Amino acid sequence: MSVFLVIAGLGLLVVGGDFLVRASVGLSFKLKISKLVIGMTVVSFATSAPELLVSLQAALDGVSDIALGNVIGSNIANIGLVLGITAIISPLAVDKDFYKLNWPMMMLASFALYFFLKNDGVLTALEGLIMFVALVAFLIILIRSSRKSTKANLEEVDDALAETSDFKIVMWLLIGAAGLYFGSDWLVEGAKQLATAVGISDYAISVTVIAIGTSVPELAASVIAALKKEKAISLGNLIGSNIFNIASVLGLTAMIKPIVVNPETPQILGTNIFWMIAFSAVLIPLMLIPKRFEIGRLKGMLLFGAYLVFIYITLK
Repeated sequence: MSVFLVIAGLGLLVVGGDFLVRASVGLSFKLKISKLVIGMTVVSFATSAPELLVSLQAALDGVSDIALGNVIGSNIANIGLVLGITAIISPLAVDKDFYKLNWPMMMLASFALYFFLKNDGVLTALEGLIMFVALVAFLIILIRSSRKSTKANLEEVDDALAETSDFKIVMWLLIGAAGLYFGSDWLVEGAKQLATAVGISDYAISVTVIAIGTSVPELAASVIAALKKEKAISLGNLIGSNIFNIASVLGLTAMIKPIVVNPETPQILGTNIFWMIAFSAVLIPLMLIPKRFEIGRLKGMLLFGAYLVFIYITLK
């Protein structure tokens, strides 16, 4: 039953997230918001909704381990699993925005999370607010810099959604909201049951099974784009997802219900958060050596191999 709940919950999250993205983009067009702003804010927030609902549900259920494990595991999976497999299929070019803006913000958010949690073992409402305000400031800077660039990546915004009727938007919002609500509820409940049945911690399940599950949409989109030789997937998209996971998902969750580090899972601050920081930090040397501004197949294999090592150590 626990496995069914996890699979059904993940399925509902994927469907709910997809409908929410469509509804959000359609509504944004109705409100005359520019395509650039839609791509960089609305789509990013909507695609982070599954992680947000899972983390919020876990925090409200008193299993903060799952809330933290989901985000830390998703950030590791985005780089080790998604970026690794995508680069193995088709090498990725790295643009200047990555190391000038996106990567520094990702590292700042990662270290801020570590500092806030290490300080007193709690991510408080005030700390959550600080992270969320920093995210808003980052997005304003990002939009301004992208307006000056002719290469802003807007391919994830579907122009056809501009013609969507009001009725469809309302229906998509309702379906998306229901999918995310029930999906997160079933996933968290299934994860708790699975952890008990298998004899490992809620946290170990969340940082592996749940994290991979909530990264499936990014993985599917990235692999399809790589197979089609499209440039729709960029390093910036994955890095942006990691920034949103920390500043938006954990930030908003902490503002609603402070996230407490469980003393029974010392690996959160002892090892796993360092795995997350290491996966983020290694992107700069990978980008520069030996072929500059490219993440090729060999580098993809290294990232994917390191991810498999992480999974093995976490579950053993």
